[in-house]
Amino acid sequence: MRKSATTLLAILFVLLLRTEKMFSQQDPQYTNYMYNTIVINPAYAGTRDVLSGVFLYRAQWVGLDGAPTTAVVSVHSPVTDSNIGWGISIINDEIGPATEQNLSADFAYRIPFSNSSTLSFGIKATANLLNVDYAKLSIYDPSDPLLQNNVDNRFTPNVGAGFYWYSDNYYLGASVPNFLETKYYDDNSRSSAASSKMDYYFMGGYVFDLSESIQFKPAFLAKLVNGAPLQVDATANFLFFEKFTLGSAYRINGAISALAGFQLSKSIFLGYSYDTEASNLANYNSGSHEIFMRFELVKSSSKIYSPRFF
Repeated sequence: MRKSATTLLAILFVLLLRTEKMFSQQDPQYTNYMYNTIVINPAYAGTRDVLSGVFLYRAQWVGLDGAPTTAVVSVHSPVTDSNIGWGISIINDEIGPATEQNLSADFAYRIPFSNSSTLSFGIKATANLLNVDYAKLSIYDPSDPLLQNNVDNRFTPNVGAGFYWYSDNYYLGASVPNFLETKYYDDNSRSSAASSKMDYYFMGGYVFDLSESIQFKPAFLAKLVNGAPLQVDATANFLFFEKFTLGSAYRINGAISALAGFQLSKSIFLGYSYDTEASNLANYNSGSHEIFMRFELVKSSSKIYSPRFF
């Protein structure tokens, strides 16, 4: 099974390179997107009204050699006595022979309304580094000219933007993290090239107070990429006694997930999710794991801090 999975990944990667119109690199996917919003929507910067940092690690399709792994470190905060927010994100994404690093800086401006909601607009600037080591592939034809030259520290810049409308009970947002199309490979003997195209994100969620001790939040994240099927995550989370979170999610034509989290203190929230594939790919892996920790600088003198779902 392990050898078959390795061969499958190699075949898929080479076929993608040889496809006439080629493939588009897509941004990493996250099951806990409601806690990791800053990496896909710059307008989220500063919306939690405290200095907030997230550490996230995702291991996808465990058991499949060369399967995607993603590590994220992000921090964002409002600027004191202003409507400005800022954020910084670092992402390391690996799949098969490819390793990609992104460093992003975010700037947001928030407009408060009389109904206690806020509309935030944000922009994102990103520096990207890509490395591809073809020696990690099980190549049928080692002399293939398309696979002779590795990609070493290929640098590309990008910019993005988004908006985020929120209150204590709901949020809606839309964003395009990368406006510029980036060509990663170019074969002089062909007109084809692999590229990173624009990803369009749409998100929303609402918090229902079922009782004094139980809250329920349905949420969704839709992702649209030219040339790829629409991806939609639908999530249902319950918060018990403002401490323990339990929920499930469904990614259309993708995966079924279980989510859990615990508010360890006013400053620290720890979460975990497990995905099981809803496609034939489930025969080649044992699921996907995602773990994260959110740390926030909450004033010790403040009243009881009410954790938010988003």
